[in-house]
Amino acid sequence: MSALQVTVRSGVVRLVLDHPPVNILTRELLHELRGALQAFSEHAEARALLISAAGRHFSAGADVGEHLPPIFEQLIPEFLDTVSAIERYPLPVVAAVRGRCLGGAFELVLAADIIIASDTASFGQPEIALGVAPPAAAVWLPSRCAHGLAADLLFTGDPIGAAEAERAGLVRRVVKDADLESAVESALARITRHSAASLREVKQMMRAGSHDASAAALAAAGYQYVHSLMKTEDAVEGLRAFVDKRAAIWSHR
Repeated sequence: MSALQVTVRSGVVRLVLDHPPVNILTRELLHELRGALQAFSEHAEARALLISAAGRHFSAGADVGEHLPPIFEQLIPEFLDTVSAIERYPLPVVAAVRGRCLGGAFELVLAADIIIASDTASFGQPEIALGVAPPAAAVWLPSRCAHGLAADLLFTGDPIGAAEAERAGLVRRVVKDADLESAVESALARITRHSAASLREVKQMMRAGSHDASAAALAAAGYQYVHSLMKTEDAVEGLRAFVDKRAAIWSHR
């Protein structure tokens, strides 16, 4: 059964993560996302893309077990290809977030143009607690919010709530949980009333100045993750400890 629902309605390509209970981003789900982004990049009716999730939480992030050797060598490039495909999508991308949006899921929505969040939402990069790092967030966060907040998110692993994310400019708007769908549909309606051709041109202009640098930085971060970070004892120990449900024993080196 597919973990991704894909529909087109009212000029919007709608991608819904549906992998209960917390929409873990497995390699299979990432593959489905990339396929849908490619298949619907030139859809005749499309004027925007919406990424949302079924259930109480957007996503708890990637499958930690898939980060262990040797799978990580395929996973990390695949993940970065996925978030890059969202960033490069030729029309406006809106992400609707409720509940937890952690790890790879936070990186995924950072690739969107506009994030609208429920007041139940929280955002975080807990990878440091496992001895690893979030490559896309490490590249994007320092340019998306104040350096101090980016450093706090990346170095502590502690999440922030929707209100703080809105104040930081990471989230465009926060609404009551019961109002999330209507707020998202209102935002989409204000976008999709416009010409698809014009929306594509504006999106291309927005990305023109930053895309090459972003793509190079993501590639460099992915290379460092695979060829440097995962060579450390602590990275493998932290991941194995999480999977084994025990405390990690750091090498202190």
